[in-house]
Amino acid sequence: MKSEKISKSAHRKDEHLALAKASYQANQANSFDDLRLTRPTLPETVVTPDSIRTTMFGHTLSAPFFINAITGGSNKGQEINAALARVAKKANIALALGSANIVAHEPATLKTFTIARAANPDGMLLINVNPGTPLATIKLLINELRPAALQIHVNAVQELIMPEGDRDFQWLNKMMQIRDAVDLPVIVKEVGFGFDVKSLRLLEQNGFNYVDVAGSGGTDFAWIENFRRPGRDMDYLEGIGIPTVEALLTARQTNLTYFASGGIRNPLDVLKSMVLGASAVGISNRFLQEYNQNGEAGLLKLVTNWQDQLAGLVALFGGNDLADLKKMQFDYRLR
Repeated sequence: MKSEKISKSAHRKDEHLALAKASYQANQANSFDDLRLTRPTLPETVVTPDSIRTTMFGHTLSAPFFINAITGGSNKGQEINAALARVAKKANIALALGSANIVAHEPATLKTFTIARAANPDGMLLINVNPGTPLATIKLLINELRPAALQIHVNAVQELIMPEGDRDFQWLNKMMQIRDAVDLPVIVKEVGFGFDVKSLRLLEQNGFNYVDVAGSGGTDFAWIENFRRPGRDMDYLEGIGIPTVEALLTARQTNLTYFASGGIRNPLDVLKSMVLGASAVGISNRFLQEYNQNGEAGLLKLVTNWQDQLAGLVALFGGNDLADLKKMQFDYRLR
């Protein structure tokens, strides 16, 4: 049987999946270790699943954490997206799909994303594009996937190291054109290098309302792209990102609605993110590697365990609902 030829773009996506697995460290130290919450000895609360229920872009969800952008565009990506969508449906959480820019030049890859909508017809989906994705492609994705929101990822560090990466980082006007052309909330999302206050202010001044700070502490795309370089000669940019906790503390200085992602390892990291004001928390590689190791059933078990544990943590730290988390005291000490 003749094997199906894979495109360079699809191959790159599969490389990213393999290298994310190779670089994964389940208990990797990061900025969340330096954030301490004040726990009441007498919390006077009751553990209940209702304490973590939330709404996100009009959808009522069972938890404030979601499966963040991972993949799509290849056969492997299609398999993963179908499984992630089924887990999201059963657990009633949101799912953000991986970058779909590939659809612009390889229309046949659309099915690797629409499989998620087929597997979860009424669930909350987010789609993900880059600032240069053609509007026609974005509108096709919206029509086919019926997402609740659109993520536009910004990834200058990754692009610079990537051998075939973009070298034009003039993205603001392109993102504004996308935002003005779609009738959806638009989230500007980093990919693991965090947001600085100047960039957040620039987005705020130009009418953007939502960001995913996606700080460092988890998957390092500088390491991944450097590994893909023939000479592997840009390793000095590994670890260049702004840690997630610091990016969240920066976002607190703005009026933006912000999401947390980047190095979320467990339900306590989710809780800490919410205490710092995150509206929701995205997890990518932790969930991907659970799927790789234990399949769809294992991932579903992990997600439901996280839901149970997060409800317990809310009560443990004196909260009755998610709104109470923003009143909690914390201390952040840089190492």
